[in-house]
Amino acid sequence: MLNTEEKYMRAAIKEAKKAYALEEVPIGCVIVRDGKIIARGYNRRNTDKNTLAHAELTAIKKASKKCGDWRLEDCTMYVTLEPCQMCAGAIVQSRMKKVVIAAMNPKAGCAGSVLNLLQMAEFNHQVEIERGLLEEECSMMLSTFFRDLREKKKKNS
Repeated sequence: MLNTEEKYMRAAIKEAKKAYALEEVPIGCVIVRDGKIIARGYNRRNTDKNTLAHAELTAIKKASKKCGDWRLEDCTMYVTLEPCQMCAGAIVQSRMKKVVIAAMNPKAGCAGSVLNLLQMAEFNHQVEIERGLLEEECSMMLSTFFRDLREKKKKNS
């Protein structure tokens, strides 16, 4: 039996798999409010030819529209990979209550790896963070994606 948090992270993983199917870096996220998923997003940077087409930004935009407000103070984001600096900034700006992260990103993560933009005392809002939920599954999906990408590039060169 899945607990509630695992159920939401599995929904984020389902979004990540949509990105994977498009040959995008498999990152997915969902935003939950009052026990319901109100927004979903997955990485579409290459597909949309848009730097801003990250899973988190897509989900924040949809959640804001659904709530009728840019403030998402009573929402929790579940994301398969630690947010980058751009997404971490948007999460703080949206006043998100909490972020649950599966896998950390030691090269570019801004929720504790490279920086922790979500909990800087200097900002007017700090975000609660939970790390490591279904981490192994999400890390494995990312590793497999990048291994396959390297093999594909080798064949094409």
